[in-house]
Amino acid sequence: MYTFSSKLKTFSFVLMILGAIGIGIGFMAAPKTIEDVEKLLADSHHGHEAAHVEKVAPHAVDTHVVADTVKVAEAHAIDSTHVAAHTTSVDSTAHAEDTTAVVAVAEAPAHSDNHDAHAKADAHSHDDHKEHLEHVLHQLQNKPWAALYVACIFFMLISVGVLAFYAIQYAAQAGWSPILFRVMEGITAYLLPGSIIFFVLLVAAGMHYNHLFVWMDPEVVNPESVKFDKLIFLKKGWLSVGRFLATAAIILVVWNFVRFKFRQNSLAQDSAEDNAPYKKNFKLAAFFLVFFIVSESIMSWDWIMSVDPHWYSTLFGWYVFASFFVSGITVIAMITLYLKSKGYLEHVNTSHIHDLAKFMFGISIFWTYLWFSQFMLIWYSNIPEEVTYFVTRIEHYKLPFFGMLALNFIFPLLILINTDFKRLTWIVVMAGIVILFGHYVDFFNMIMPATVGDQWFIGIPEIGALMFFLGLFIFVVFTALTKAPLVPKGNPFIEESKHFHY
Repeated sequence: MYTFSSKLKTFSFVLMILGAIGIGIGFMAAPKTIEDVEKLLADSHHGHEAAHVEKVAPHAVDTHVVADTVKVAEAHAIDSTHVAAHTTSVDSTAHAEDTTAVVAVAEAPAHSDNHDAHAKADAHSHDDHKEHLEHVLHQLQNKPWAALYVACIFFMLISVGVLAFYAIQYAAQAGWSPILFRVMEGITAYLLPGSIIFFVLLVAAGMHYNHLFVWMDPEVVNPESVKFDKLIFLKKGWLSVGRFLATAAIILVVWNFVRFKFRQNSLAQDSAEDNAPYKKNFKLAAFFLVFFIVSESIMSWDWIMSVDPHWYSTLFGWYVFASFFVSGITVIAMITLYLKSKGYLEHVNTSHIHDLAKFMFGISIFWTYLWFSQFMLIWYSNIPEEVTYFVTRIEHYKLPFFGMLALNFIFPLLILINTDFKRLTWIVVMAGIVILFGHYVDFFNMIMPATVGDQWFIGIPEIGALMFFLGLFIFVVFTALTKAPLVPKGNPFIEESKHFHY
């Protein structure tokens, strides 16, 4: 039986506490009013105290100022022209006493019209400026929510990826992997708390506590509103809060139920006199994989792609799957190596690690293929409503966008392509850290541009959310590992797995 190290447990609690503090600071520091945003933008423009806001917002403010100046100059030019014309007219007709009166009468409404036009221009400029400030306010208020959302969905989907990998092993009746089943079951234990927290975030979005999903604003589907969006209106049959939350609830409940039955049957097999529990898991795996491939696509549309409701990609479900699937396999490898270093899992050998590293390498290449296929086709077709997705990320997220490609493709390719390297613990761990960080950045790139725009930077909310969910993940997973023997004794393929060599 595994014993949860007190140091590791303390480390997980420290991460959760510091992370919770960071999340709290992020919410408290977020601006509450338009006046707060104006002050923030002014400080950013003059004192460079908030360089992340300065990227676009100050320029927008400057644009309004320039526009106001141009409009004032135009108005004065109109006034000057009118006065000059009037003077000439008066000089040429000075002999008529009543002409002066007529001109004076005519001049009054003309000046009035000019002043009215100038007032309307000022009002319009003021409205534009106010609208821009409201937009920036929503982005900055979204920042702690988006940081929380990215970390929450990333760690939850790691457990889902491991659950899918676990089901594949049962469905394929794999002989090499049963020695790792309890590690996989421990990782999937995080699915329950992770799902609960995630669903709470979805409900919070549906109740308009944040603006992560712009299509949830009832004004965008109201034809009489100035915020009316025809494209979102045409999708309102699918993009509705009720359907969104109901679908999420069904998916999460089924995933958690399947995980519970997998674990129950696995433990029952340890003391069973026949292979009935194993056969139940085999059938359950077949059902789950069919449900998973459908639910995973719906999940990726709802929970990730709908933050950009104008954009869509038919490849997106596979792309998201590849990202969290390789992350899940990487976590299996790293926890296995950790347990092995502590004297557990004595039957795990370099061949098992080699196979896990092969999956890490292979799925990394598969992810790159999907990334390139999606990017290349959209870039080549150059359809405006499609390319805007990548234009936003290339213009404002250049470092994380292209850095992610290096972390998730170039590094695993160069390190793990060598067969011997796949058996070396330190190389697998190093590659695993890079892959996990790279795919966290991948989720960051998927969520942040649509929710915070160019008002992004890696600050306290992002670090705090990552620390909190990492601490929670470590605590839940390693606590689950203490609940049952690390070797599934009754599995019919366990002996083959113990002696797996090649």
